[in-house]
Order: sequence, then structure tokens, then C-alpha cells
Amino acid sequence: MLPHPMTSTARPAALFALFFLQAMALGMWIVPLANVFRAHGLEALVPWVFACTGICAFISPLIVGALADQRTAPTRVLRWIGLGTAITLAINCTAIEQGWGPSWVLSLAFAQALLSAPSWSLSTSIVLSHLPNPGRQFGPVRAGATAGWMVGGWIISWGLHADASVVSGYAAALVWLSVVGVTWLLPETRPPDATTQRRWYEVLGLDALTLLKNRDHRVVFITAALFSAPVAAFYPYTALHLRDLGIENVSARMSLGQTTEILALLILSGLMTRVRLKWVFLAGIAFGVLRYLWYSWGTEGWLMAGIFVHGFAFTLYFITTQIYLEDRIDKKWRARAQSLLALLMAGVGGLAGYLGGGWWHEACHTAAGTDWHRFWTGEWVVTASVFVFFLVAYRGKGRHMRDETAA
Repeated sequence: MLPHPMTSTARPAALFALFFLQAMALGMWIVPLANVFRAHGLEALVPWVFACTGICAFISPLIVGALADQRTAPTRVLRWIGLGTAITLAINCTAIEQGWGPSWVLSLAFAQALLSAPSWSLSTSIVLSHLPNPGRQFGPVRAGATAGWMVGGWIISWGLHADASVVSGYAAALVWLSVVGVTWLLPETRPPDATTQRRWYEVLGLDALTLLKNRDHRVVFITAALFSAPVAAFYPYTALHLRDLGIENVSARMSLGQTTEILALLILSGLMTRVRLKWVFLAGIAFGVLRYLWYSWGTEGWLMAGIFVHGFAFTLYFITTQIYLEDRIDKKWRARAQSLLALLMAGVGGLAGYLGGGWWHEACHTAAGTDWHRFWTGEWVVTASVFVFFLVAYRGKGRHMRDETAA
């Protein structure tokens, strides 16, 4: 019999390693992807490959989240997801390298996205289930993901010199196998909402939509989707802009954003106990506005400044949202709540951002190349609109997380 989720805890080192390796695997492929595709004459596919993640976020996260909540130990589910992601990524890199054609590359990218889309929300729910005090403990453990992303970028740029090579994808596939290995170090806890009778919509995880009935939950979820749309432009188009400026070691340069992410994670728990939660959320969105405003000025220095504040933007909104869900939603909904967040971020927001960003990038293309000032101006205007929406729509009733929960 599997142990109850509240009586079995994993060692912090194993939880840190899970986040570290998974983020490393993701970063080693996501960051150089646009330049890898450009190097192989597939640049036109970039927005569509990223859109695969958005499309798949509508399909697999809620189903997998329901499976982990109701049927199968979450670590076991993650194990199979990691193995499938490693295999499909390696095959896709082979397709790119050997010129199998756009149809094969896009199909394999879709298969990989279908498997990997629920992985992050599932890892988050696993880690949260083993933390007695998530509000204080999650930030330092989650810093493992930030460190993993940074190290992955350094390996790609300085170790493998693979910023525009499929070697980055093969390396990421190997790291995914390491993620599979870490799942064997974690105890297999019993699903928190295990029962034998389920309606069809519960099996598909659609009952998670009932979480949107609460006004504050609804605003937080909707804002996550809206904010994710302009954030979707960060990885593919920052990399392309840096290349257009003649900058080498793009993956390593972009890891600068993770330095502020670590800082934000370390101060987050203290911030959430001293400052009203609404202002923590708004600060994250405000940093997002500032990032793209600086990008629009177009120089290498301003791009690096924008990359630097990316960590604050990401952590203060999205990581705060994950802790918010753990604190304010019944534990039996843990995986489904995180999966619904993934669906709205990567599905609704990500899909709109990748396809809309692709269209906007084409619209900003001139005979001299991309009009980056126009492109990033559009992105910061959209982000500023999200700031105004959350400012008006979110109520909240306390000074910090605990007061709002009690309210």
C-alpha cells in the first residue's frame, strides 16, 4: 500500500534535485531552440513549435493532474512522462539534423509537447505535498529550478558551444533521463483524492474548472493566462534579438534573468508576510512591463537590463500564484489546481502569445530585418494592459497571505 500523502516526506535534497534537473532539461532546449531552427532553415516553424506547447496544454495537464490526484502515485506518472519526453526530443533532434522535413519536425514537436506539458505542474504538486510549510519552504526549494536553468544555459553556451546546434537537444534528452532517475528517490504517496467512482468529466480533470467560481481565484487564474501571452515572447525573440546584435553565447547571457529569480525566491516568503498579496502580484507584472520597455530601446545594455529583471517578473507573479493555490485550495485538488494553472498559462496564454507573437514578429519585419523597437513596444503595451486589469479586478481582503486566507 502506498503511504498517505501527508505522512510521507522526501528529503529536501531530492526535491531540490527534481526541480534542478527538470528546469535544466527544459532550459537546455527552449532557450536555443529558435537559433537551432534558424541554423537548419526552419525559422518559420519557431512560433508553431512553441504553439504546440500551448495546444497540448489544453489536452494533457488536466487529465494527468486528475490521474495524479485520483488514480496513480504522482511520482510514477512523472517517471513515464520524463522517459517519453527524452525519447521524443532525441528523435526530433535527429529529424532536424538529417532533414526529415518540416512535417516530421512539427509532428515530433507536438508529441514531445503532449508528454512534457503536464510535467512542471506535476513536479510542483509533488514538491508541495512534501513541504510542511509551503509558504516558507517552497521558495528555497524552487530556487533549485532556477539554478538548474542557469547551469543548463552555461553548459550549452560555454561547455558544448551548442547555441545553434541540435547537440543542445540531445543533451536535454539525457538530462530528462536523469529526472526519471530522481523520481526513484521520492516516496510514492497515495493519490490525495483516491476513490473508485468517477464521472467522465472528473476523469478528464474538468471538475477543476469549479475553482473558477471564487472571484479571487478566477482573477488570479485569468491574469496568469493574460500575463503569459507577452511572457511567451521572451525566450524565442530575446534569443533572436541578441543574435541580431551579434552577441554570442546567447543561452549563457539569458541565464542572467535567473540570478534575480533566485533573489526573488529567497525574499518571497518574507515579502508575502509583510506586504499585501495584491501588491506582490502587481509588482511582478510591473517588472514585466519594465522588461519590455527597456527591450524597446534596443541596445545590448538595455536588453541585458531587461533580462535581469525577468526573474522578478516571473517569480513575483507565477511562483506567488503557485503558493497561493497551495495555501487557499483544498489539498485533494492540489495536482488539478496546478494543472489548471498550467493549462491557462501554457494553453490559453502561451498559445495566444506564441501565435500572436509570431504574427506580430512577421508584421514588424522590414527589408532591413526585424523592427525590434516596434515589436517590443507592442509587447510592453500588452503587459501594461494586464497590470491595469489585475489592479481593478483583484480584491483580496488582508495584509498578507494568511489574512486573505482567513478572510
